Amino acid sequence: MAALEEFSAHAARTAADASWLHVQHVPVRRLVTQLVRKLLALASWEPFAQSPGPLAPAPYEGLVSIRPTSSREYRAYTVTWSGVAYALGAPTPHSPPFSAGLRRITAELVSEEQAPEPPAAVLPKASVVALSWSSRHWQTLLPVLRELAAEGRKSVLVDLASDPAERCPSTGAEAVLLHSGPAEMLAQTGSVPGLGLGAEGDAGSGDAAETVAVVVGPHRVRLDRLARLAAAVMESSSGCTQPSWRASVHAELWLNDLLGQVGPHTVLVSNDTSPLGVLAVHSAEARGLNTMLVQHGAWTSESVTWPALHSRHIVVMGERDVAPARAWARHPKAEIHVLGQPRFDTLIGISRKAQRRYLEKLLARAKEPPGQIMVWACQPLSPEQLEAQADLLVTGMAQATDRWGLVIAPHPAQGPEAFAAILRRYPQVAVADGAVGARGCLAAADALVSVYSTCEIEALLVDVPVLELKLPGQRTLGLAEHGLARPCSEAAEVTQALNQLRTTHLAVTRDSIDAVCRWRGNSALDVAQLIVARGRRPLSESDPHHATAIPQGKEEEVVR
Repeated sequence: MAALEEFSAHAARTAADASWLHVQHVPVRRLVTQLVRKLLALASWEPFAQSPGPLAPAPYEGLVSIRPTSSREYRAYTVTWSGVAYALGAPTPHSPPFSAGLRRITAELVSEEQAPEPPAAVLPKASVVALSWSSRHWQTLLPVLRELAAEGRKSVLVDLASDPAERCPSTGAEAVLLHSGPAEMLAQTGSVPGLGLGAEGDAGSGDAAETVAVVVGPHRVRLDRLARLAAAVMESSSGCTQPSWRASVHAELWLNDLLGQVGPHTVLVSNDTSPLGVLAVHSAEARGLNTMLVQHGAWTSESVTWPALHSRHIVVMGERDVAPARAWARHPKAEIHVLGQPRFDTLIGISRKAQRRYLEKLLARAKEPPGQIMVWACQPLSPEQLEAQADLLVTGMAQATDRWGLVIAPHPAQGPEAFAAILRRYPQVAVADGAVGARGCLAAADALVSVYSTCEIEALLVDVPVLELKLPGQRTLGLAEHGLARPCSEAAEVTQALNQLRTTHLAVTRDSIDAVCRWRGNSALDVAQLIVARGRRPLSESDPHHATAIPQGKEEEVVR
């Protein structure tokens, strides 16, 4: 990625001077990761190791494709083996840029350029602009905005979610205005100028010896080819999580207009690493505004696609998050604050009885209702991975001393169809409503199991035992390393862990919990007070030092 940045970051920039790779680093890095994995797998394949040679692309196979996932939000791009051959310098005169499956998905996307209308001029002046495109974002930020509203401070919550299920229904406070972006803004198609896969001369073999390359094992990856593959993943937009390059340019222009109208002193986000978060923070910094990130999910060394945080102030959940936040911070004056998780404040007043009734109702159709109930907090993994985890859990539960029932709690990005095969195989298993999710039922469970869901931390805070699945190739939250969860790698360990719950409780201390999440029920108030303390008075429209982030006349230049 460093080599790619140096080679091609100059190819295109937004109006506020953010390079295309700075904005799109996360989706590009995911694609490059897939390429590197295939190259390393090929290098370790014995027939190739014994007799290495050039790769030949398959005729008419697309260079970029997608992998299966149960997530509604993300399009999991990958390179085909023809794409790998292309990256190594092979001629691909008969290879289309995209696989047939990817072409079908993007066939009906908007292709003509439609510059979105600027935000309505009726937007009020406010102290804070918060940005959300996920239910995890607004659930984290809205409690903070409500605390600000209680002190008479206005804010605007900008909801850019493409998925209706991820949108914020209402703010619940008059001083918090909910504002949505124009639908067409994130539906634009259009790749990075000059980096299309169909460029003239691109299909030829060229002279690899004269091109800039990076070495991966025994392979030499051509950076000009890699840049074109990387740019391909942003040719078609998949909404708020992976906008196209043109959508990114328009989003920045729209956000810049909004910030100019609202005149906040602080921009608040829950993600400043993915494209929309990068754009928001970059635009805010260009205006001299305060920027603040509130961590919405657990961090581990393996859990972050790109360990980079761009905001001036970084609010983390627990003491263990301080070290990675310090290492990942990119702002030269970054400050880190351990204030817990505002989304967890409501756990104090939760009704266990109501949640238990809900769980028992879900499992009431079983011939023999279970005495113990385990909630499985899912991640948007591939269907095969979900089925393998279900097999492990059901097998382990069946061997336990007590009779256990299993309720699947979908991730917010998953629909019920993701579990159809599991329910056909195990009709005794139930699925919680997506609107309820793990957060709406975990407090009444006798145990919660997951691979790396943040709901593990919520369960820990309300004294629900946690089983942490440690599976090959999957990360975890590392709660077992803190003595806060029981690690399970196979069905027999699930059985053992469930049986241990009858007699043994893990020794959980306040210090061990604080290491993971500082929880006092007042995190939202603490973050709100930090915003007030670190914020500044908004610049007036007549302030001679108030310069717009985007120079006049450059908007059209960038869009073209």
